[in-house]
Amino acid sequence: MIVDLHPNYIEKKGKKQYVVLPYSEFQKLEEALIDYEDLIDLRKAKANEKNKATKSLEEVKNDIELNYALDSR
Repeated sequence: MIVDLHPNYIEKKGKKQYVVLPYSEFQKLEEALIDYEDLIDLRKAKANEKNKATKSLEEVKNDIELNYALDSR
């Protein structure tokens, strides 16, 4: 997502010190940063799980059926 920004600068002694954005642009920028942080968290979680044991879909189905049968007793 590319956010088209229309900044207004506030200067102090001829140097840019602050930026003022329209609120709607700020919201879009904030949302993009949140999405980026979520992506980083997802990548870290995937990396942490990379070498962990996995189960096939068939194994998961069998586990569910077994648990359901045991709970039905």
